Amino acid sequence: MMLLKNAKDIDSLIEAVNRCRGDVLLRSTDGREEFNLKSVLSRYVAIGQLCQDHGDEYELFCMDRADEGYMVNFFMNLGHVNAKCA
Repeated sequence: MMLLKNAKDIDSLIEAVNRCRGDVLLRSTDGREEFNLKSVLSRYVAIGQLCQDHGDEYELFCMDRADEGYMVNFFMNLGHVNAKCA
């Protein structure tokens, strides 16, 4: 799990998701919404939510354990020091 605080660099996020082998899920912290970022349709809805300043209300989950390390490094390189694995 990685907590998202800010995902302004959408193109880089999509690029990072595309490099992942497994599914990458964006889930609301209350559990009501979940978007598979590997699905183009779900991706558009999720990006809309992030662009509406709801980024702090979502968490990112990688289904492939190897992808978690890659995504943590991605967020660290963007300066999101709150990225963490759980």
